[in-house]
Amino acid sequence: MQEVSLFNLGPVFKLLLLAAVVAMGPLTWVWLRHRHHDVPHRVHQLTALTLFLCFDLVLFGSFTRLSDSGLGCPDWPGCYGHASPFGAGEAIQAAQSAMPTGPVTLSKAWIEMIHRYLAMTVGVLILTLAVFSWKRDRTLWAWPTLTLVWVCVQGAFGALTVTMKLFPAIVSLHLLGGMLLLMLLLMQLLRQRHALWAESRLALPTSVRWWLMATVGLLLLQVVMGAWVSSNYAVMACDTYPLCQGAWWPEMNFDKGFELWRALGVDGLGEALPFQALTAIHFVHRWHAVPVALLLLWSAFLLNKHSLAIQARGLWLLVVLQFITGVSNAVLGWPLLAALLHTASAAGLLMLLSWSLGITESRSSRHIATTFSRPD
Repeated sequence: MQEVSLFNLGPVFKLLLLAAVVAMGPLTWVWLRHRHHDVPHRVHQLTALTLFLCFDLVLFGSFTRLSDSGLGCPDWPGCYGHASPFGAGEAIQAAQSAMPTGPVTLSKAWIEMIHRYLAMTVGVLILTLAVFSWKRDRTLWAWPTLTLVWVCVQGAFGALTVTMKLFPAIVSLHLLGGMLLLMLLLMQLLRQRHALWAESRLALPTSVRWWLMATVGLLLLQVVMGAWVSSNYAVMACDTYPLCQGAWWPEMNFDKGFELWRALGVDGLGEALPFQALTAIHFVHRWHAVPVALLLLWSAFLLNKHSLAIQARGLWLLVVLQFITGVSNAVLGWPLLAALLHTASAAGLLMLLSWSLGITESRSSRHIATTFSRPD
């Protein structure tokens, strides 16, 4: 592949203009469709649409990685210094001719750039939501502001993913950042809903809410482990289930597998990563899924017990889908559909748990609030 400057800010203005123009589509659609409602209601609808587009962005980012398109344009933020692969056609053709099976092809360049266009569009919409919150209702400014800050951090991870040549730790953090962005937008949406319709939150025992938060924490850890498996291409290190390489405890190298700060395919000394390290990565993710699944199923039981049947059923279904797609990834040779559904169901689990936490409050908190609100 020909040498190319990793950072080329030449097309920044064109890309920002393109993102603003594309973002006007959903913004105009929401404003016209809900033109008979007040501004807070329209902002609420725009937040819901932005959440949907962000979910699409996370899945398309997964597709970009799974189709080996992460370096389809080896510079950032454009493609060989251009705002689209149209202008970079000559450079792409030269790179493809030099390495026919390499990371740069015209189709991969388009996949990578579409991912960036969608990411910038979501960023513009999040900025718009933050501006509305600052101007119209400062009581709700915290979540939109935090979301705006985080989308900027996520953009930095996206840039580093390219410029650091798919560094596994950065790729994993980028996926985690996408999941956190979904959770932030969902909490923003729920806060707006409570403000618009003055809905009271369901009171849950404090122990149940702590259980849900602990489950979210362990699920996020499992997501990071899954990203570590994918970013190190360790999915096929165990191609049977439940045994791995015909054994319950295959030969593994945990030190090399979980050496975090290293380039793709090598250890910290620059030597080729041994297969035993990939086995360790896959093995840990596979068996850490067992306690996480048990926590999720128990969380579903608790939610159903406390009148959150929709969330409970959603958790049950997504846990089953996670199991089916996780096993399919290993035994069927990492099929694209199964891998995408595995990412989608993980995002769904996090959103269901966040939804459950966002519409509930601790009974002790409600008791304290009621006590202080009583007249003397």
